[in-house]
Amino acid sequence: MASAQITNSFQFTAEKARVALSNVLEALDSPENSVKLGEAKDNAGNDMLKMMQYVFPIVLQIQMDVIKNYGFQEGREGIVQFVQLIRTLEKEDPEVAHLHAQIRAHYLPPVSISTESS
Repeated sequence: MASAQITNSFQFTAEKARVALSNVLEALDSPENSVKLGEAKDNAGNDMLKMMQYVFPIVLQIQMDVIKNYGFQEGREGIVQFVQLIRTLEKEDPEVAHLHAQIRAHYLPPVSISTESS
């Protein structure tokens, strides 16, 4: 099983990543947080800069609240470490990549890629 290490030799495996990401998604979809995110998205409209200003911080805070239960520090350093590990693990585990994409979808609009050749 693939794993990534963080500085205190704590093993964060793909399995733990899947559980942590699932818990983040559950927290994002909770009734209380859904209302907060909905209001922030309404305020942002289709403006990407406003999405980063209003929606992204809420998603980040919710994510930080969840990942501290997995041994990550609270605050910026913990979230940076978590995201770096997730990016490493998502290269090896399609489910980690899928779950991480679902979280990003809360603050990034879907990108459509044209596969037609002109």
